[in-house]
This record gives sequence, structure tokens and C-alpha cells, in this order.
Amino acid sequence: MAHSTAGVITLTVNGEKHTLPVDHRTTLLDALRERLDLTGTKKGCDLGQCGACTVLLDGRRAVSCLQLAVAAEGREITTIEGVSDGERLHPVQQAFLDLDGYQCGYCTPGQICSAIAVIEEHAAGWPSAATADVRPEAGPPPLTADEIRERMSGNLCRCGAYVSIVQAVAQAADAEGAA
Repeated sequence: MAHSTAGVITLTVNGEKHTLPVDHRTTLLDALRERLDLTGTKKGCDLGQCGACTVLLDGRRAVSCLQLAVAAEGREITTIEGVSDGERLHPVQQAFLDLDGYQCGYCTPGQICSAIAVIEEHAAGWPSAATADVRPEAGPPPLTADEIRERMSGNLCRCGAYVSIVQAVAQAADAEGAA
């Protein structure tokens, strides 16, 4: 007797609920792209190594190629399609546009989702491997280029737009801090 591998799940993506049948082995990436037609999230390596598929799960970054869709049920999923405020770009999107933080654009959605989380993690005082003083009472370290590079290191860009990406994250962090 064969076992069924299909089930029905409800995913909350960009504030909207979507109920869909999925095989329990379906990745969140494939559910987003193939079932919900949210193709902004890119499939790069499909191994969790390049960051092109990065989305936000409850505000924290996650590589969606390693996340099962069934495990994302009950969580708030934000894709690149959901980071803007209507026609108004998110400050990170605007900074990438202003500073040419992209070339071919393939990695850009994952870079932007990661950068949004990086700025929030930094503001919350989370240290990185580049943080000199990791004591909680030290507070957030200065968001230097080294800090940004370390915090964004899970997102690869084959075009090599790293200098502009670092500048864009710094600009967006400044804009968020001023807001």
C-alpha cells in the first residue's frame, strides 16, 4: 500500500493566506515559485550556499531552498515582492537602486531580503564574527564595511557588485536609523 505524500497547507506570504496542496517534500522555494508564482525569489544553487533564495520568515532571513513548505505553515513569509510599501520602495531597495547594488540582478532579491534582516539584527545588538566587543552591554558595534561584509557573507554575487552592495546596506541602515 503506497503512502500519500501530499497534504494541504496554508502559507501566509506577504500578508496574504494561500491554501495549497503540496507534497511534504516540497521546499518553500518551490512552493513560492511554482505554486504561488512568486518568482522574485531565485533558485541559485539549491544547496543553501548562494543566498539567492533568501526570504524573511517571521522577520528573520532564511534560505528557502532548505526550508520545507510544510515547516513554514503558521509563519509570516516575506518575499521580495512583499518588502515595498505599495509603490514606495523599501529603503534597502531604494539604496540598491541609488548605488547600483546589482548588475545582472539575479542575486538582488536575496541580497535585499538579507540586508533588511542584517539591519534589524544589527540594530538589535546581535554581534557578528567581525564584532570586536560581543558583550551585550557593549551595544551594537559601528556598522562598518567589515561588519556589513561579514553579515552579508551568505549571499553571493557572481557579477562582483559587492562594493556597491556594502554601500547600499550602509545607506539603508542610515536611512532606517533616521526614520
